[in-house]
Amino acid sequence: MQTIKLFLRRALLDSWRDADAQADAAGAERLDWRPIVVLVTTAVTLTLAQYFGGNATFSKLVPFDSKVYARDEWDLLARAWWSGTRVITYVVIPMLTIVLMPGERVRDYYLSFRGFRRHLWIYVGLYLLVLPAVLFVATKEQFLATYPFYKYANQSWGHFVRWQILYAVQFMALEFFFRGYMLQGLRHKFGYGAIFVMVVPYCMIHYPKPLPETLGAIFAGIALGTLAMRTRSIWGGVLIHVGVALTMDWLAVAQCPPASEGPCGSR
Repeated sequence: MQTIKLFLRRALLDSWRDADAQADAAGAERLDWRPIVVLVTTAVTLTLAQYFGGNATFSKLVPFDSKVYARDEWDLLARAWWSGTRVITYVVIPMLTIVLMPGERVRDYYLSFRGFRRHLWIYVGLYLLVLPAVLFVATKEQFLATYPFYKYANQSWGHFVRWQILYAVQFMALEFFFRGYMLQGLRHKFGYGAIFVMVVPYCMIHYPKPLPETLGAIFAGIALGTLAMRTRSIWGGVLIHVGVALTMDWLAVAQCPPASEGPCGSR
């Protein structure tokens, strides 16, 4: 029996080594440059977004001056800068990269609405599944200290709606980058493993947020990545992201002080 086990173990190890050798040989014959381009672009893009896409950069470019801007207007402009830089880094740069890659087409990067419409019920179900968790965390002090990002969203419907538009645009950019550009660009090399490669940077961009949300991003990234790859569409992820974000901001603003008493977090 021991001899049989030893034989089987060696046979398996030899098979794995042969498979690795064949893969190495195939890789040496034909280099798949797409994952190289996508991963390098991902590193550059996330670095640009981190160092140039926040309030610190906007404050240097457009210092706050109470003689020129009301505080709520300046803060909304800062949020527009944040949303706009995400469009440039998450959409424009990847699309330019796709155009420059021979044989690649932007439309193949999960931008179709066809799969989204057919699987809409799945995304609605996922939203309803996470809704109880959202309602639970909305009662926590850390949640109220974080949301809404735009603290003047409680001042009027106009403030709230303008902020939600900027927020939604950022989510569309985010979904294209992580569930479109990364997945399609890495799928040919890693198969479904591309989902788990994508989840690593996706989780890391949540580090400034509360711990439960960051941990939840791991599972959400896997779920949304799986559905995007299966449906060839990012729009279900956009729908869930915008729906959850709108719900979270609505719950947060409902607990903010009245507009006459100042912005959210002022008491």
